[in-house]
Amino acid sequence: MATPFEEVASSSLLSQQIKRLYNTGRLLGLDDETVEALATPERVLEVKMTIRLKDGRVRTFVGWRSQHNSALGPYKGGVRYHPSSTRDEVVALSMMMTWKNSLLLLPFGGGKGGIRVDPKTLDKEDLEKLSRKYIQQIYMYIGSDKDIPAPDVNTDSQVMAWFLDEYIKVTGRQDFGAFTGKPVEIGGIAVREYSTGLGVATIAKMAAEKFLNGIEGKTVIVQGFGNVGTYTVKFLSEMGAKVIGVSDSKGGVIDPEGLDYNELLNVKKATGSVMNYPKGKKVTNEELLTSECDILIPAALENVIHRGNAEKVKAKLIVEAANGPLTADADLTMKRRGIPVVPDILANAGGVVGSYVEWANNKMGEILEEEEQKKLVISRMEKAFNAVYTEYQKLGDVDLRTAAMALAVERVYKAMKAMGQL
Repeated sequence: MATPFEEVASSSLLSQQIKRLYNTGRLLGLDDETVEALATPERVLEVKMTIRLKDGRVRTFVGWRSQHNSALGPYKGGVRYHPSSTRDEVVALSMMMTWKNSLLLLPFGGGKGGIRVDPKTLDKEDLEKLSRKYIQQIYMYIGSDKDIPAPDVNTDSQVMAWFLDEYIKVTGRQDFGAFTGKPVEIGGIAVREYSTGLGVATIAKMAAEKFLNGIEGKTVIVQGFGNVGTYTVKFLSEMGAKVIGVSDSKGGVIDPEGLDYNELLNVKKATGSVMNYPKGKKVTNEELLTSECDILIPAALENVIHRGNAEKVKAKLIVEAANGPLTADADLTMKRRGIPVVPDILANAGGVVGSYVEWANNKMGEILEEEEQKKLVISRMEKAFNAVYTEYQKLGDVDLRTAAMALAVERVYKAMKAMGQL
């Protein structure tokens, strides 16, 4: 079917998301004009940041903030720093945030930001300059009741602290709820650091109970050992799963006897890569994705499981910890092969649930204890999984992504309809 986005590269993340939205629209009985309204972002900011580096050079960077949909509340989503960031990628990720926030019944719309930069090429002082310049360019469009940025790829609590400080300087508003993922000293919460990994592990456990007779003793491979992958390994190990394979950008390791979480951390810190783990077999990321296991958790980049390798995947269950790790073609392959895929908008939503708890605390002036924060994240993830699984059973011949998208899109559609936007 022709779409209003025909100029988008067919292999791009945005193209994948548009295809999925059109399929969901057909399932819900929505006409193409309505789907076009749901797909089109409300605003996309493109900004230029020129800074003088510490070494005296002047460099110019380009960044974006996509505000996709606000029918359910202020825009919410992270800001990533990456050399391959593009406008289309940021728009796609903001669309995914709309569905994610809707599915988790959060009072947010979808937003996302990105700057095309390799942060490893900048020292801390230059990174701070860039971060502050970004806020100077978008401050009038953000705030706790407008758009609430958070950490994403290559950004962290320190970047959020710079964002907040610059925002207060240029607006004169002590709006601590304008950003989440902040240091605990300035309104952040302990659980936000690990809430995405906690959510992934919680969803993996629930999916294993439905499809694999439980998580205890099940073999798990996690591709990606950043923040999300690290905490996913930690919590799944505590739940009784047997993590047998992990990787980072340099490579990975597989040991059928199981990997020790603390030793993985030590090896990563000491050598820069988990592939230097002393036991097991060194593998490439591609080999890791197609290795034998019960549960495969891609927690790195998008489109890593595609038409070229989907048939080789040997996992019995896939849980998407990254955004968009499976292409639409791979989805069809997994459905045909009977391999359940828990979609990203459900599986990795623990991060935005943690952000919601932080935002609500900032707005109310209250601080919850860490255990209470953790229980809130787990309970919201469990509720969402149960809703998706119920819809999956009700709809019949569909996959879990379709069920999740149907719930998420329908809620946004109803909100837009009620407000006269459709």
